Amino acid sequence: MSTLRLTNAEIRARGWDALISVLGPSGALRFAMQTERGEGDYAARRHRILGRLSVDELLSRMGRRRPAKRRRRPRP
Repeated sequence: MSTLRLTNAEIRARGWDALISVLGPSGALRFAMQTERGEGDYAARRHRILGRLSVDELLSRMGRRRPAKRRRRPRP
C-alpha cells in the first residue's frame, strides 16, 4: 500500500484503524496516551518551578513529602 498520496488526516485515521484492529479500542487508547506529545516548554516550566535546586535538594524535598506506604489488602 502506498501512502504517498494520503493526507495527514487519512494517515491518522488508518493508523487508528490498525491500532484498534490489533490492540482493541482500550489498547489503542492506552498506546496513544503513552505517545502523545505534551504542550508548552517543559524545560522553562521546570526552571520556573524548581529554580536552581540541586538534585540532592530536590530528592530531599521529595523524601519529606512521600506519604507512608499503604498496606495492601489481601485478595479474597
